[in-house]
Amino acid sequence: MATTKPLITVLGSLNMDLVSYVPHHPLPGETLTSTRFNVSPGGKGANQAVACAKLSRSQPPSTTTTTSSSSTPSSAATTDPTSTAQIRMIGAVGQDTYGTQLLSNLSSHGVDVSGVLAPSGTKTGLAIILVDEPTGQNRIVLSPEANHSLEATQFSSRASLGAPLPSLLIMQLEIPLPTVLASLRSAREASVPVLLNPAPAQELPASAYEGLAHLVVNETEAAILGGVSEADLDASPGLEAVGKTFLGRGVQNVIITLGGRGVFYMSASGAKGLVPAEKAKVVDTTAAGDTFVGMYALDVVSGNFNIEEAVKKANRAAAKTVERLGAQDSIPWRDEL
Repeated sequence: MATTKPLITVLGSLNMDLVSYVPHHPLPGETLTSTRFNVSPGGKGANQAVACAKLSRSQPPSTTTTTSSSSTPSSAATTDPTSTAQIRMIGAVGQDTYGTQLLSNLSSHGVDVSGVLAPSGTKTGLAIILVDEPTGQNRIVLSPEANHSLEATQFSSRASLGAPLPSLLIMQLEIPLPTVLASLRSAREASVPVLLNPAPAQELPASAYEGLAHLVVNETEAAILGGVSEADLDASPGLEAVGKTFLGRGVQNVIITLGGRGVFYMSASGAKGLVPAEKAKVVDTTAAGDTFVGMYALDVVSGNFNIEEAVKKANRAAAKTVERLGAQDSIPWRDEL
């Protein structure tokens, strides 16, 4: 892989999304008939890798939806000279049709999948997603499967981050927490900055925050990890208080996405603010947060990082995503913004 461009490595989950669109989320004991059903590549890790890849390059002339096993990597995507960054995925899939589809889809968007394992005897992760059509809000049930085959011992050295070392490492929490913590330690020892998107949220040890370059959370995650209620984050004083909590733990840049209220940011350098939400007709919120992470990450490695501008760009990209159905298919290309 060429090293002339910044390299973003995403260590995280790869799932196949099984999506049902329903008139409302079912009540306990209620059986609903969906209005439509879709199978598409997903997983927060893979979504964020595709977001980085798509937002770093213009849409290829012959781009088509790649959700079938017959899809093949696009040489135009993997060798695009106009791309602003190289993207590498590290994770695990099963030795099954879904795994093949996920790898093919990543490759077709220009993501290096040489770091994705396929352990024998495992199944590819699945996400069962219900999308409430009137609001676009989703509810998700994860079956991690191969994602949980990634063990901490595999990521206990800088060599586990790949060669060359990345300009930025992105992680989430859909793989085992000990694996994430081991990778955080390895990245710290190798002086590789990390963007952590702790979703789904769970308690983290103090060491996870020490020297963390970027923490990107939504309102729920900020409340859980910050030890406050979501109601505390309804106004600026509460947002600033929880932001200071994370900075006090060693985080350099804190981003809290607030849905329709916008995005709050605070940095150790003293920058802080609330960027208003972009106007958008919400169709499906799936992958909106992952799109935000991808666009923000590209700004981080651009060599001209400004937290306010990065948040504004990421906000615009995420707004484009919610206007479309699906996960990776809904993420815009650079020239669509």
